[in-house]
Amino acid sequence: MELKSARIGSAVMALLVISPQVAFAQDLESAPAAGAEIFYSSDSDDTEIVRGALDLDFDNRSEERRYGIRLEKAWYNPSDTGVRERERIFLRAEDVTGDWNWSALVGTDGDTIIGSASVHDNSVWRKEAFVERDIVTTPRGLDEGIYSTFLGAALDIPADDRNVFTVLGGVQEFTGENVRLHARANYVHVIKEDIGLSGQLRTRYFHSSDPNEFDYYSPRWYAQVLPVMQMRRFVNGWELVGAAGIGGQRDADTDWRRSDFLNLRVRSPKNDENWQFLGDLTYTNAPGDNASVGGDYRYFQTRVGFMRRF
Repeated sequence: MELKSARIGSAVMALLVISPQVAFAQDLESAPAAGAEIFYSSDSDDTEIVRGALDLDFDNRSEERRYGIRLEKAWYNPSDTGVRERERIFLRAEDVTGDWNWSALVGTDGDTIIGSASVHDNSVWRKEAFVERDIVTTPRGLDEGIYSTFLGAALDIPADDRNVFTVLGGVQEFTGENVRLHARANYVHVIKEDIGLSGQLRTRYFHSSDPNEFDYYSPRWYAQVLPVMQMRRFVNGWELVGAAGIGGQRDADTDWRRSDFLNLRVRSPKNDENWQFLGDLTYTNAPGDNASVGGDYRYFQTRVGFMRRF
């Protein structure tokens, strides 16, 4: 399961990344829209993933209000053991109901239900709940149909207008016997609001009930402490985000070692022809569910997409 900058990733990562500058999408008249997205990732286990997606919205009023479908083709090459191909199809819905924003991307890979859903409010004490289900993209995961389902919730706790704490708890169940409990806590301090600069301390911990059950990375426990500097700016309507951090990580089988993180994101404004572009890249050496080992691990992913309203 790749790292994601908008939900977990883990969809979890986006729940914990807070910026002092926020751009709100304006509702437009309902219109159809079409878009495409390419995702690529590779890691030091010689695993490569390529996914191409086609998005077709029959009702698109903004990024927060749209309904449609996603057609996806995926190529997995776990640990350089050969490419496995899969076709995936999703129904997608995002909307606002009262004080709550919700989204759902629910579909199938031909074997089982996969996808994600989340709901959050926009209060100062922001609350969010989410669920995600996807295949574990290791050799055994793809060949034997090993899936994980992650259910969790997050809460923002503002200390004042420049300091915010976020706590997150979750349960992740894997095919088989392993159940993983997650706890995360972040502290964000706004250093310079006019340039969108913040300092963050991200911490996370998980505990596995049945460690090393299959071939994905699953020690008895894992912990990470990661100081991060982030800047988020809007330049002529373009959203530019950069975040970088160096910290420490360890698990039940290893001592403390260095933990690195880098994320760059760009999103264009809608122009007069209703085109919009997005792109991001992430580098980390913190192992995820795709990793088969947790020692000298490195992971890279990038995503490029566009959307046009008609």
